[in-house]
Amino acid sequence: METHPRLSSTKIFLIMILLVFCASCATDTSYVKPEKQDPPESGVVEESNSKVLIISEQNIAALPRIEEQEEITAPVMIEEEEGSASLNMIEDRVGSEEKEPLPVSEPPENSPLPAAQESLKKSDQEMLDSALGFCEASNDYWEQGDLENAINALDQAYSLILKVSPDQNSDILQQLDDLRFTISKRIIQCYSSRFTVANGYNKAIPVVINRHVERALNIFKGKDRKSFLDAYRRSGRYRPAIIKALNEAGLPEELSWLPLIESGFKIRALSRARALGLWQFIASTGYKFGLKRDRWVDERMDPEKSTRAAAAYLKELHQIFGDWATVLAAYNCGEGTVLKRIRNQRINYLDDFWDLYGNLPRETAFYVPKFLAALHILNDPEAHGFILPPVDEEIETEEVIVDKQIHLKSMANHLEISYKGLKDLNPALRLNSTPQRPYALKVPKGKGPELLSKLDRIPEWHPPVPAYVRHRVRQGECLSVIARRYRTSVRAIMDVNGLRSSRYIRAGWKLKIPTRRTYASLEEASPPVSELKVEGITQYVVRKGDSLWKIANRFGTTTKSIQSANQFKDAHLRIGQVLTIPKGLTVLKGMTTKTYTVLKGDSPHIIAQRYQMNLSQFLRLNQLTPRSTIFPGQLLLVKAE
Repeated sequence: METHPRLSSTKIFLIMILLVFCASCATDTSYVKPEKQDPPESGVVEESNSKVLIISEQNIAALPRIEEQEEITAPVMIEEEEGSASLNMIEDRVGSEEKEPLPVSEPPENSPLPAAQESLKKSDQEMLDSALGFCEASNDYWEQGDLENAINALDQAYSLILKVSPDQNSDILQQLDDLRFTISKRIIQCYSSRFTVANGYNKAIPVVINRHVERALNIFKGKDRKSFLDAYRRSGRYRPAIIKALNEAGLPEELSWLPLIESGFKIRALSRARALGLWQFIASTGYKFGLKRDRWVDERMDPEKSTRAAAAYLKELHQIFGDWATVLAAYNCGEGTVLKRIRNQRINYLDDFWDLYGNLPRETAFYVPKFLAALHILNDPEAHGFILPPVDEEIETEEVIVDKQIHLKSMANHLEISYKGLKDLNPALRLNSTPQRPYALKVPKGKGPELLSKLDRIPEWHPPVPAYVRHRVRQGECLSVIARRYRTSVRAIMDVNGLRSSRYIRAGWKLKIPTRRTYASLEEASPPVSELKVEGITQYVVRKGDSLWKIANRFGTTTKSIQSANQFKDAHLRIGQVLTIPKGLTVLKGMTTKTYTVLKGDSPHIIAQRYQMNLSQFLRLNQLTPRSTIFPGQLLLVKAE
């Protein structure tokens, strides 16, 4: 009978050990780092800032129930004090581990969102425009020799195009492909100089005749006869230079008639797809092949530069497709569209363009027969009932480097030449004025020395401030928010846009936002940011391994300055060539600035556009890099109006 109490005490001791082991397992939450909290009193855990911490039901089920533990361990603690002490030590250890604070990763509720998160709210077109702005800023950094920021700007541009949805229309996807190519080309350009070698193509464009070409011939013989003859007359001014560029690139001379179909040889022709110029480049494709575009200059309207870009584009397309008819179709609608139609064909080869004719968009499909019909007429006009008129004569020009902002009208008056003729020689100038940087201006041959002698007497011109800017309404915006951002009134916005109610606007609307003043006075106008003072020049003999970028970096100047000083049209160098190096180029820092408070939704690209600044200028002025993040409420410097 004495063994019974001994047996029961042994059982109690074993139960105590099991309870201690289970308690340590159930409360071993060292891998979890909860926030610091006070012991719970009534099932609700409160922090010092009065926020309620909600515990999920699964976590509650995993923890030991306090009431059951007390019921079981109470008799054990009476009989075995050592077990109680060990249990208290385990609870103290668990409690000390639970007091370790969890690092807070979420930002406060009122903290500003980073620029990367704000960009998610932008439309795909806005993100592509911002990416294009970063590409232009990268090129500016590269010309200044700042390789690190040039690469950073390209990284930012690529991060923006990655956010563009792939399920978009063909225009967005074409711009996306162009920007991808541009970014990759710029990255290579940052480290080395690119030398191009022209490979000749002896294969001429096959001038076939079929029912589609005959239909195009009938159109030219009928309603489009006058426009065809007018375009042919204008071709004489530009076609000799086009043929020369095509011969240098090794391309067929028949391609010189492509602008007759594209633009009718009109240098300012603008299509509904926003394609511009003699060769009808959209902005992204033009920038892909080196055509710059900013507030002052749009090189898509420059006949010489756009012709070189078109030759490079056609050469690239011929390397992709190998068939000139398919190349012309891809030039019209983009290589992405043509490649997609080829992939959709259930065959593993492609003979020629006419296999694709029925699958291409109607306008693109008929584009090739129109070009072939034009070649038929030009090769034998009498057979098709045409009498071709005499063509306009090519105007001989010379270039003069102008380093201040002058309106073409003032320049034409001082040179005693036609203002319209001077504009036609420089169609790339969007405001009919030289930009705020050294610019190679074209004048009639023989007028260059006269312009240089009168340059100091021609007054400097400052552009008018636009009466309004355009703003695309975003999701969640109202008129009061837009008015506060642009420092105007709701009533002024309603009057300019003819709105009846201040409470109803829709996302996607483009509103005109009035500015405070219409014109900037000469006294308040800031001096050009990029105006340069030349203190002297030096000469340099090109050695093996030299490039324009290396030479510019060595002498502390820019590649553009060296090209302007030596009147280069490209970046090709020859060993032993003597270069004139502009020396001691200093940028004037007399820009008039003012402070700007960053608003929600702003980005460096948007602010720079609003105050008519280049993105690279804005970043340098505020000592920012392309990777910098701006926040609402932050004070930045912008160019004063």
